[in-house]
Parts: sequence; C-alpha cells; structure tokens
Amino acid sequence: MSGQNQLNRTEDNKLQTPVKDNALPGKKQLSPGPARKLGLTRKARDRRDFKEDENPEEKAKRHKEQELKPLYKDLLYTIAHKMGKPSSTEVFTDNQLHQYIKEAFTMTETEHNSLMEGVQRTEPPAYCLMATVKEAKEIIGKDVSGFSDPYCLLTILVDEEENRTRQSRAKPCKSVVKDAVSNDKICETDVKKQTLNPIWNQTFILEFEDILGASFHLEMWDKDEEVSLTQKLEDFKTNLHNLRRMIKEAKKEKGTDDFLGNVVLKLQDLHCTEDNWYDLEPRTETYPNRGKCHLNLKFIHKARDKTLSNGQSAYINYCGILQQFVQYYISKQQSSAPWKGALSGEAQILLELYATQNDLSPFLQDLAKWVAYSKLYQSLEVDSSVMLQQLTSIEYHWHQQELPYQQKQELGDSLHGFLQYGLCLVSKYRDIFPPTPSATPKLHTLLRILVQICKTQAFQKLNPAQVELNDEVKEAIQTGTQEWFVIKKGLHQPMTKDMSEIVNALSRLIGEVQEDVKHNKDVWNRVFVSAVQVDVFTVVYQKYDVLLAKEVRETLSLLEGQMEQPLANSLFPVYLSLQGIHKDKAFLQKRGLLQLTNFHEGFRDALPYWLNQAFSTTQDRVERAVQVDQLQPLQSGSVPIKHSSSAVDLVACIQPICKMWEQLSWPDPEEAFMLMVKITEDVCKIVVTYCNILKERVRVLSENSDPGSAINMLCVVVNDLEHLRTVLNRLPTQLNWAGLRERTHHVIQESQFHNTLPSQLQQAQSVLGKEIRSALDTLGKKLNTDIGTHVKSMSTRRRIPSKSTEDAAAPLMRYLEQELQYMNENLVQENFNSLLTPLWNNSVMILYQEATKHPQQEGLMVFCQRLLYTLQCLEQCFHAEGNGLPLNTLQSDKYKVLKSHLTHHSLSSNQLTEKFLERKIWEQNVYSGEKYGAVTLLTSYRRSDQRLRVEVLNAVNLLPMDSNGLSDPFVQLCLEPQHTFPEVEARCTQIKNCDLNPLFDEAFEFMVSLDQCQAPGACLVVTVLDHDTLRTDDFEGEAFLALKGIPGVGGVREAAADGLGSESDPTPAQIRLPLMHPKPNDDSILKLLESRKGEREAQAFVKKRRQREKQSQEEIQP
Repeated sequence: MSGQNQLNRTEDNKLQTPVKDNALPGKKQLSPGPARKLGLTRKARDRRDFKEDENPEEKAKRHKEQELKPLYKDLLYTIAHKMGKPSSTEVFTDNQLHQYIKEAFTMTETEHNSLMEGVQRTEPPAYCLMATVKEAKEIIGKDVSGFSDPYCLLTILVDEEENRTRQSRAKPCKSVVKDAVSNDKICETDVKKQTLNPIWNQTFILEFEDILGASFHLEMWDKDEEVSLTQKLEDFKTNLHNLRRMIKEAKKEKGTDDFLGNVVLKLQDLHCTEDNWYDLEPRTETYPNRGKCHLNLKFIHKARDKTLSNGQSAYINYCGILQQFVQYYISKQQSSAPWKGALSGEAQILLELYATQNDLSPFLQDLAKWVAYSKLYQSLEVDSSVMLQQLTSIEYHWHQQELPYQQKQELGDSLHGFLQYGLCLVSKYRDIFPPTPSATPKLHTLLRILVQICKTQAFQKLNPAQVELNDEVKEAIQTGTQEWFVIKKGLHQPMTKDMSEIVNALSRLIGEVQEDVKHNKDVWNRVFVSAVQVDVFTVVYQKYDVLLAKEVRETLSLLEGQMEQPLANSLFPVYLSLQGIHKDKAFLQKRGLLQLTNFHEGFRDALPYWLNQAFSTTQDRVERAVQVDQLQPLQSGSVPIKHSSSAVDLVACIQPICKMWEQLSWPDPEEAFMLMVKITEDVCKIVVTYCNILKERVRVLSENSDPGSAINMLCVVVNDLEHLRTVLNRLPTQLNWAGLRERTHHVIQESQFHNTLPSQLQQAQSVLGKEIRSALDTLGKKLNTDIGTHVKSMSTRRRIPSKSTEDAAAPLMRYLEQELQYMNENLVQENFNSLLTPLWNNSVMILYQEATKHPQQEGLMVFCQRLLYTLQCLEQCFHAEGNGLPLNTLQSDKYKVLKSHLTHHSLSSNQLTEKFLERKIWEQNVYSGEKYGAVTLLTSYRRSDQRLRVEVLNAVNLLPMDSNGLSDPFVQLCLEPQHTFPEVEARCTQIKNCDLNPLFDEAFEFMVSLDQCQAPGACLVVTVLDHDTLRTDDFEGEAFLALKGIPGVGGVREAAADGLGSESDPTPAQIRLPLMHPKPNDDSILKLLESRKGEREAQAFVKKRRQREKQSQEEIQP
C-alpha cells in the first residue's frame, strides 16, 4: 500500500491549520512556553491594523478591500468547486448562492463580475474523499475457529474501469478492487485478528478527478495465512461442528483470502459529510446477511489556491464569513427580538461547504461560532441560549481533541474577555436587566454563561490565574452599587441650603435605595442565588448600610439645635424609610454589626414633634367631622349602619395614630413604653373631646326639632358612643400591648405597666359608659311613664266589666311593640339590649306597685288577672322568641314574686283552696320521718256503686297528750275540698283509751262520684285527735291522701292493667301515712283567702286551718 495516501491521522492533526503557505501538512505546532496576560493578546491583535484618526468612509473602504473581498473570492471558489449534497433539505442553484453572498458582502454587480473572473482563472483544487473506516459488526466468520481476520480495501473507481474489469474476466470473480486499479490507488486497513466486530478508526484520502461516474468501493476480506498440519488437527479435535468449513478450507488454495462483503457508493449521491452504517453486500446469495460497516466520508480539497484569501488560514476565513453572515441576517430581521442563532438556508449551505472542503473539524467550527457570537453579543442583541450552546459544544470537543496553539490563544482571550464583559454587565444589572418578567431571565442566562465559562476545562487550562466567580460577581455588585448610589445622590442634590430641602433630598435618596433593596430582595436575589449562589440582597444591603449611615450622620449633624415642627415633619419620611430598610435585615444570610443599628437615636429630638402633629391633626379632623354630622344613620336596609358619619370619621382619625406607633417601632424598650403611654393618653383625650362636642351638637340640633326627631338623634348618639367604646376595646390589640409588655418586662414592672396603660383606657371607657347610660336613661324615662299610664288605665273600675282581659292589655302591648320596634331599628344591638333590661325591670316594678297598691279594693281578682296576662305578654315581647332578653334575665326574683302574687290573686277562693290542698298532698309525699307518728289505711274505690272504702287499721308512735304520758286517740276522716264534697260528712273511729299505738280496724264508706275523686285537690284528710272530756280535743297530727292515687280512681287503664274489668272490685291498697303538723304563718294562700272577708266558705276553711296551726307543735316561722 502506498504510504502517502494513508494519513492515519489523530484528531490533533485534523485541527491544525497551516500558518504559512509552505507549511508541511500533518506537522504539529508546539505552543510556546511563557504564558501571556489574559485578555490582552486578542485586543492588541484586533487593534494592530487600524488607525485612530482614520476617516470612517476610508476605513470601511479599506475593510472591504482587505477583509471582505478575499473572503468573497474564497466563497466563489467554494461554490465553483462544490462537491456532495448539503445536509439541508433546501436546494439552491449557484446563481442563488452568488446572489446571497453578493448581498451579504454588499458587493456591486461590477465587483462581483470582476472577482468572479479572477476566481475562474485560478487553478482548481484536487478533489478528494476523506474516508474513515471506524468499525464493523456482525461480519461472517470464515476461519475454522468461527472468527475472521478482517481487513478492508478502499478505492475510487470510474464506471468505465469497473465495466472493463468485469468484461475482461473469463468467469465471475469476487475481487473487483484488486483487479480494477493499480495497487498505488488502493488503500488498505490493518488486519484485525480473530474477531467478528473489528474496530479500525483509520482515515484515508482518496483523490478523484470528477465526481460524475465515480464510485467509492470498500471490500472487506478475511486474511488467510498458512497453518501447520498439527494446528489443523488440533482445530479439528476441538471444533467438530466446523467440519464442513474445514473441508472447504482444505479445498481452497493456500494463501487465498476470503471475501466478506463490500460497500459501493456513487459519489454524486453522497452528502458533503456522511457518517453512517452501511450493509456489507455479498457477491452471491449464499450468505446475504454479512454484517455492517461504519464509515465517515467527507469531500475535501487538496492544493486549494491560497492566493484567494491572502494566505490566511481556512479557520480565520471561516470566522470572517460566519460573522458577516450573522450580521447580515440580523440586519434583515424585522422584529426587535434577540437573535437565537438562526441563519438563512444559503448561509448554512455555504458554511457547510466551506468547512467541509477545507477539512475544518467540528471543534474549529464551534470555536469560530463562539468567537463570532461573543463579539456580536457585545454590540447586538444575541439570545444567551446561543452562547450556552456554543460553550457546551466547546467543552465537549475539548475532551475529545486538541487545539493548535493559535486557536488556544484565541479561545482563552475570548473566554476571558467575555467574562470581563459579563461582569461589567453584572455591575450595571439595575439598568440593563430591570426587575421585569422579560429582563430577569436574560440576567439569569448571562450568569449561567459566566458560570459555564468558569467551569469549562478550556478556561481553566488557558487561564492560569484562578478565578473565583462568586468573588468576582460580589465585587462587581459592590462596585455597581457604589456607582449607582453616587449617581442617585447627584440626581437628588438639594437646590438650596435650606434645611428642609436638604432633608427632602435625603428622603428621596433613601426612598430610591429602599425601592432598590426591595427589588434585590424580591426579584434579583432569586436570579443570583439560583445561577451563581450569590446572595445579592446581602451584598447590596451591607453596602447600602455603610453608605446610608454616612449620609444620615452628615445630614443630622447639620440639624442640631434647629429642630422645629416643619423640619421634624420632613424628617418623618426619612425615619420611616430607614425603618423599612432596617427591618429588611431579617433576610440577611450573614448577620453582623450594622452601622444603621441605632439609627433611631438621631431622631429622638423629632419624636415629640411627631406625636404633637398627630394629636393636633386628629383633634382638628374630629371637630370638623362633628360639625358636619347631622346625626343620622349612615345606612339602612338589610345591613344597616346605625351610627353617624362622625363616628366613622373618628375611627379613621384614630387609625393613623395607631399606624404611626407601628411605623415607629421604637427600638428602646423604656422609651417605647413612655411613647405608648403618650399615644394612649392622646387617644383617650380625643375620645373624651368627641363625647363633649357630640353632646353639644345634639343639643343644638334638638332645639328646633320635634320630639320624634330628637329621640332619633339621641339613638344615633348612643350608637356613636357604643361604636366608639368598641373601638377603644380593640385599642390594646391594635397597639399590640402584649408585644410591648414582652419587650419591656425586664425594664418595666408588671404593676407599673398595668396601672398605667389600662387605667387610662378604663377612664375613657367609664366616660363613654356614663354618657351611654345617661342617654339610655333619658329614653327609658319616657317609656316608663307611658307604661305606667297604660297599666293604671287597666285598674279603673268602670273598665273592669266593660272589657275583656285581652282588650284591656291591648293598648299597652301596641304601644310597646311600636316603641321597641323603633328602638330596635335605630339602636345598635348592644344599646338596644342595654335599654331592654332596665325597661323590663321597670315594667315589672310598675306592675307590682299597681298590684299591691289597693289589695282590698273591689274587683282585685279581675285586675290581677289582667295584670298577669299583661305580664305574660310582656315576657313574650321582651324575649322575642330568643332574639331579645334571655329567660334567665327576664325571670328575675322580682318577676317571680310578682308572678306568684298575680297568679294567686287571679284565682277564685275555691281554686286557692284546691292549690292549698295540692301543696299539702305534695308535702305529704315528700315528708320523711314519723316525728308525730303514723297511721295505716287500706283504701279502694268501687266504681260500680261509686263507693270509696277507707279502712283505718292502726296508728303508731303517737305523741302522749295526757298527764299520764298516754293519749286517748281517735281518727277523723274528712274529704276535701268542701266545695267538691258538699254533702259528705266527716267520719270518726272509736276512741282508744290510754294507747299510743292504737289498733282501730274500722272501715268507712263514702258515696262519691268518680269525677269528684278526680277533681283538682280532691283528698282524704286524716286527722288523729286525743279525746278530752272537759276540753277541746288535742291535735296529734294530720295526713293528706290524694284520691287520684286510690285503686279504682285511676281510670279504666289502671283496671285493665290489673286484668280486671271496669265492674270488678279493685284490690285495696294499704298505705302508711306519716302524721304532720302545719307550720304557723307560713302559707301565702291562707293569707290571701283570709283577706277575702266576704266569702264565708273561704273564711271557714281559713279558720279551720288557723286552728290547726295553733295546735301545731312546729316552730312558729318569723
């Protein structure tokens, strides 16, 4: 094989470009030893051909002659001698390509024709196909071992040569390449021993004259070498399954190689660059699947005319062409959007052709793009993603290939220069990348580019000085912050030396700084942290801390001894801005001693003026609000607002004072407490002042108004005061007393704290409460007077027979419903409830007074019935189905006394007697013990003949009533009440002499109806007496048995439950009744009955009960 055709080049050889025309191909340049200063080499080289004072037109003309025309001729040469199809799907004719470059290079038609003639006179290049055999896979195993020893033969054949070779053969032959051309035109790879997947990675350059009719041929053969008989036998023993292959091997001539397959490609069908797997084609159909071969094919020029480009390297020309194409493309863009790396189809094809023909590696192409794009980035708007893409490509190629020294120098200078330019942009990020959604992503991408530059191996190797990007970015941020602050300070310089103007200028400057701090915290910090892990907020904040502290100290030093109200007012915005900046220290990542920590001390002299200004301003606003207030509710409807405009204005006036406290956030705890005392005192003063001027306002408006309007205004005043009281109750929360207490617990004692602030608030609340009560009393007096009038009208004698109870109470209820509805609509709920409670209590008191005023007058019962009905109606009215006063408030002790009084006085004498007996039955049921003894009865009721049977069995443990220590007892049975059993007489047992436990065993029957037994209060009164001959019988005790509980009286259900019919006799029930003694002077019913002198039955019943009380041994009740 001919050695000059086989390159066997490494990737280093591919990247080398000749510096001089006579440079030897393939000779590596060595980089010089000493390192250069970064960032200066490229800049000096860029400036070497320019004159500083040159005319722009002359400069443009010279640039076109020296730079553009050589490139233009090189492109014309490339078009004239293009080979292969471009990778683009678009197809352009030579004329279209000529027209494009003519526009891109701004050449006239005359210039184009002249340069075209010069190119046509040049020598054509040598056309070459650079073929790289990379590897093969799954080839056929031809040896006995099942493997092959493959190698490849490569050449380019013209169709005529191939046909002539085929026709000259007597019989078909596998070999084409060997027979078609001479050996010096055939390239051969190395032999790879015993493999089915060989790897070569060998590159060869194959020259050809014309692409038309030419084909690329690759044949793969298995190298056959002579083997000893012993080896053959050994293979035979170990590979019996390859017997057929061995027999075939024995028939073959010694030293004859086996054909493995071939690849034939027509050159005119190939692209400029091909990198594919190709099937190995067979000569026969015996083994159709012969594996694949991986080839890289590229059309290149050799002996290209170097006079066209003034001897410059192809890489430099490629850079110039690329930059010119990009500038032309951007200039034709209609939108203002950044360039994203796109080029026209013509430009892409021309660049591909030029790079391929000059054998520029992908590394050199990407390097050229980076250099060109990085230059354009500094003058045109280029999308940052384009830069990132190129950096990624360069980093990939850096690990795969080696750059020549000259390109290394250029890459190092370009990376370092772009880094410096990027840091310059970072220092001015406020102006270049404002905090908008469209600008901040650009800053983020720029920072990513800088990070990527510093991470690349190329930058680290080409720049000996270690670059810490975080430190560089921080320094750029600090420098930019200092410059920005100086510029803003100059913009806000005071126009005069007036102190207020100086303070206002400082305020505007701090306002700008505060806004910048906010943007750094909320917007830019996320960008810097995510991209370069730099907390820009902390860097900027610490820088501003130093700058602002100096400015504030210098300004405040000018104000010493000149503090006045206007000047203090102008200082307040300065303090608030500083306070806002100082609060942002909570977001610092690294905290240390800040110079603005005690900034508040410089404003201590202005603090009293600020408080005075807030108090006087609020006082004036409150007075104006009351003066225009018409004391009408602000809004009615479904959601009414029942207070007037001045109450709302007052709350709005107080709010700024509370807000000022929050804004001040005075750091010193002790001074903060005194400040809170002053603020609370001012608020309380304003509240008291409001009460006084509001009273005066309602007095003035009421002078010429009707009573209804006066009442309405009074309701509104009450609502205003109640609303204000609610505001005062929220004041500790609004002013955050709890937080202040927590801050001051180590300097202010708890007793001092609570004795100061709450006492101030309580005094103001007491004033409000007093005024509210006074107003409500005024409203209540009118209502109480009217209620009393209506109640008195119900007690008039002439109205008693003429009206029913409902009619008599109707006027009062209509009046109350009307007035309460009016109050409810015009008073807030709290005040309405406050009015209802005393109004209810007064109503109860009026009813009680009327009920007890003339207890002996005629018609008292009817009057009390009306009052009781009225009380019940009032209770329902004031309760309002749960929307008014609660029942526990309504049912007070006075109410219960009144209701009991009216209930008893509303009953007839018979009803009172029944109530009395029912209570006695209840006392009997709950009475425990046998202090006075007991009596045992056996009782039943037979409905069939309406007979009540009572059998007195015995008595036990009776009291000794005689002097001998014994008694002569007997039992008296009486059915009560008398009006229910008018014809039933009392029955008595026999007298048992000298016996405390007598056995009577006597039965009695009473003829009474079932209705009588089931009547209210119907009972059997059992009285045990001690018989005396000469004196009145002594009282042993009494017991009460309800007739409803006697068997047979309980109804049909009871009889059915016992399994008996209604006509069956019930089973008598035995019952033991403890004897009781009545308590003297303890019964209100008896007192009421006793007062009814005209009723004989009532008086007789009372007389009998009083007699029993006299005989009772119970202690007399006071």
